[in-house]
Amino acid sequence: MTECAWCATRTKNTYFSARYRKLAARRGKKRALVAIAAEMLKVVYHMLKDGTSYVELGEDYMGSKRKDAQIKYHKEQLDKLLGEDSPETQSA
Repeated sequence: MTECAWCATRTKNTYFSARYRKLAARRGKKRALVAIAAEMLKVVYHMLKDGTSYVELGEDYMGSKRKDAQIKYHKEQLDKLLGEDSPETQSA
């Protein structure tokens, strides 16, 4: 499985290559490779269980997902500061 992960990390503009680069910077190349192999194994398991085909998420998937989560979080914080979420403003 690690050989498959090695090939997947060498492919340009894919989710696994971007994830590998991010993990390798923090954890080291060998640990990142094993982590990618584990992620690939999870993907294969779910593909076989659900009977679906693989859909490439793309290199910027994690960045856009994080950006959307941050926007949602900051909107909620702004609503709390403005008091739009309080019960007395909803009943009026």
